[in-house]
Amino acid sequence: MSAEPAPARRADAERNRSKIIAVAREAFAEPGAAPSMAEIARRAGVGMATLYRNFPSRLDLVEELFRHTVDDMCQAAESVSGDTPGEAFFAWLMRFHAIGARKGPLASVLLSESAHGTPILRASRSRTIAAGEPLFRAAQRSGEVRDDVSLGQILDGLVALAGIDNDPDFPGALIRVLLDGLRPSPHAT
Repeated sequence: MSAEPAPARRADAERNRSKIIAVAREAFAEPGAAPSMAEIARRAGVGMATLYRNFPSRLDLVEELFRHTVDDMCQAAESVSGDTPGEAFFAWLMRFHAIGARKGPLASVLLSESAHGTPILRASRSRTIAAGEPLFRAAQRSGEVRDDVSLGQILDGLVALAGIDNDPDFPGALIRVLLDGLRPSPHAT
């Protein structure tokens, strides 16, 4: 028994869905934001029925936004560049951190609105690690990244640091400290 493909959306329905996603993405990116469905519908210029037809619950909308954010992280792993494998890996980690700033509030909502998180959180972690693994392994093989740490540990560290308020006098200092700690020590024996 195979599932039938979803029917194609009308062009105006697809525009409305895209508008809802774009507006919700902006709304959730605002500091301290926890926008209501009514606020998202108002900003998108659509009725509540249109919003709920596309996203039957707030959790459905947040999962879609989270999925888009993880897509951005994975695509960044494919498009990032650097003069060396290490530079490419560190550039991706900086992109991961920047994109992750959008993801953090969404993950918090996913955790708070579901009993034990949602499967999307576990699947997204796996997808992100799989996307970054080639960069990570190349940087390790080139000797530019330590070999006693896993990519999962590195990403967990970046996520944890994203939750710490940064000193405005030293923006990004904690991230740079973490990244510097990934480089092999010149005094290693």
